[in-house]
Parts: sequence; C-alpha cells; structure tokens
Amino acid sequence: MNTPSSSPSYARDLAEIEGANATGRVPVVFIHGLWLLPTSWERWAAVFEEAGFAPVLPGWPDDPETVEEAHAHPEVFAGKSVGPVADHFCDLIGALERKPVVIGHSFGGLITQIVAGRGLSRASLAIGPAPFRGVLPLPLSSLRVASAVLGNPANYHRAVPLTYDQFRYAFANAVDERQAQELYATFAVPAPGSPLFQAAAANINPWTEIKVDTTTPHRGPLLVISGERDRTVPWAIANASYRRQSRNTHTVTEITEIAGRGHSLTIDHGWREVADTALAFVRRFVDPAE
Repeated sequence: MNTPSSSPSYARDLAEIEGANATGRVPVVFIHGLWLLPTSWERWAAVFEEAGFAPVLPGWPDDPETVEEAHAHPEVFAGKSVGPVADHFCDLIGALERKPVVIGHSFGGLITQIVAGRGLSRASLAIGPAPFRGVLPLPLSSLRVASAVLGNPANYHRAVPLTYDQFRYAFANAVDERQAQELYATFAVPAPGSPLFQAAAANINPWTEIKVDTTTPHRGPLLVISGERDRTVPWAIANASYRRQSRNTHTVTEITEIAGRGHSLTIDHGWREVADTALAFVRRFVDPAE
C-alpha cells in the first residue's frame, strides 16, 4: 500500500487544498462515505462555488480517480479503518489557510463530526451520518444493510462491493428502477469492510475509533440531515446522533428531515434540494467573503 505522502490520491488532495488556498475564499470540504468516491460531490461543489465558497473534494486514502479504476483495483479500499481515515482528513484540513465548512455523508458524516469535535470546522453538516459511540438505536433495516459486510468476518480486512440488489435496498430504495440502475453504474464502488465492524462494536469497545467529542466549545454549528426513507441511517439513528450533539451548550445543533428521500439523497434526482438545504444552513453562520 502506498504511504500517504507517495500516494497519487494524496497528491491530488494536496492540489485541491492548494487550489482552495489560492482563492482566498472560505473552503467547503466534502467527505464521502462507503461505496462512493469524491466525484459523487461534483455537482454540490459547483453549487457552493457559485455561492462564493472554495470547494475541496478530498478522498479517503488511496481513492481511485474513477469508478472504472475502482472496479479494476478494488484492493486499494481494503484495510481502511475510521481512525486513520479521520486523521487523514484532519491533516488535510490543517493545511487549509482558512477554517472550512465540512459536509459529509454516511461514514463521511461520522468523520465530519469527528473533525468538528476536534474544533477544525467553522460549521458542519452530517447527512445520513453513520452512528458513533453512544448512539444506541439499531433498526432492522440498518442491520440488513450492514449484513452485506458483517455476514463474513473475513470482510474486516477486505474491500466489499455491493450487488445491485444490495445497493437498491441500502441506497436507492426511494427512486425508480431506471434511476437506481443509473446510480449504481455511475457511483457505486467497493468499500472497506472494517468501518462497519467498528460501528457494530462501538458501544461495547471502550477503545473504539468510532467516537466523537460532542461537548467541545470549539465545534461550531452543526446540522444533521436525515432522509425520510433512509434504510441505512434511519431517523432513529440520525435523531439519536442529534440528541447526543445537542448536549453541546456552546453552539447551535439542528436536525432536519428531507421528505421522501433515501440514503442516495446526495446523488439522486433530488440532490439539489439537499444541497440547497445545506447551503442555507451554512449561509446563516458563514459569510464566504469574510
């Protein structure tokens, strides 16, 4: 495996950071979750750039450039656990000259909250965020999604793709068949198995990497966004994450639900509604020209 400093993906991420620094604008860092790549955020990046921000789309360590490369070399995803991945994003954010807004989806939403808990973001949005230690609900639909990985203990060290049927259930249940097929072909890639094992054990492992500092006074405003029909991270999980975060008395914590939307809410036909919801929240607290 490439070390971060020698990885082509790391060089690409640094170029993103340098580009954002050169603009002098407030950066917005987008963090994807499992089974997606940074390219899943490209339309969002255009929206935030038009609004005056400097979008940054870094990947997880060793992320390929394209979906085609990801399927050709799935082994690059194996062995990625949440702690080092979160440190990777924190290191990249530390290279920004201006404190960013951070937006993440699914496990990217979990990492967004870890970043916020370290005081590295000026505002944060966690969309369908994976649960952290202290978030207790385990809805049956979430267990079914996780079973695609957890059903085989050897998957802890593997890269695991979703079949179309698994993707349809986990991501694309709120869109029609044609769009589900299109989303699967356009966006779905293998993912490391270890984060799901880590999440499953987070509440019984006192040394887990799946933990968030929810009380720091340096967190900044946080919005949790939930899709009404999300099976992977249903309202019960999103709301439990919000309740834990809302104990922070130093800043704003909010939650909103997007009607009729599943876990694919950041990439499907209704992505713009979610992006506009996120942008409206950010604009309440951050002036891109400040």
